[in-house]
Amino acid sequence: MCRSALAELMRADWRTVGGICARAGASLEEVDGRGRFDGLRSIGVDETSHKKGHEYMTVVVGHDRGRVVWACAGHGKRQLNAFLDLLTEGQHAGIEVVTADGARRIADVVAERLPGAELAVDPFHAVSRATGALDELRRRSWREARSRPVPKRRRGRPRKGKQAPPDSAGPVKGLRSPLFKNPEDLTEGQASVLSGLKAAGAPPWRGYLLEEGLRAVFRAGPERAAGELDRWLAWACRCRMPEFVELSRKVRRKRDGILSSIALGVSNARVEAVNSKIRVAIRQGYGFRNTDDLIALIMLRCSDLRPALPGRTAS
Repeated sequence: MCRSALAELMRADWRTVGGICARAGASLEEVDGRGRFDGLRSIGVDETSHKKGHEYMTVVVGHDRGRVVWACAGHGKRQLNAFLDLLTEGQHAGIEVVTADGARRIADVVAERLPGAELAVDPFHAVSRATGALDELRRRSWREARSRPVPKRRRGRPRKGKQAPPDSAGPVKGLRSPLFKNPEDLTEGQASVLSGLKAAGAPPWRGYLLEEGLRAVFRAGPERAAGELDRWLAWACRCRMPEFVELSRKVRRKRDGILSSIALGVSNARVEAVNSKIRVAIRQGYGFRNTDDLIALIMLRCSDLRPALPGRTAS
């Protein structure tokens, strides 16, 4: 039951319901929370926004059970260290895999506090960065094309035997949809736009090939992944497109984590699923002023802390 429905049912103020959630979570933590960190072998770490203005929270999910094991307001090394401080030495040693988006601060903490764990960079985040670089390249190409001078066009139709001056945007016009669709989902018109882009050899076409090439790395399989990734890095760092040159530097720093995710077949999919539930809870509650109330609700909904309710079977 969402918080708004509970407040209406109980005829209570929102803050009262939030306090009830916080107290229920705290009492369950005392009774059932002691073994929550036992048996953790593979965890996913993500920093998700819960309010406008770049206010984040750190969420840790156990991949084996698919449940939230810990959440905290804020993001950074201090928050991840606070989670690791709760674990015993045996629980530290039991963690074998950590999946994350590849942020350097997470990698530094994992290397320092969990030396026996393997850090795997989530494929979705790596490809989304390539998509962002392609979009930046598209925008830059559009601005450059629009700034080029073109012959002034006279009124009316062109004279017989003469053609109208070309549009200054040329082949980079109308690329927003074709560039970001799967090839099998393109319409006839969108495929024609890409064909014109290819014929012109415009930078967005080369960026499109680079973005698709990075996708292909994650489909290559563990045996071929290292070679495919190294070829992609060599291509991207020499492409003379600043957006992808910068991306190649970031991907090179995360090379080992990317190869680990391919070899182990892991991703942050479970964490993203939990993030979707968090966004639903925020939307149903029309936002949360108190982050502690939101975290208490997340733990009641998405963790192993399950209050005993009438009609609910033990799980």
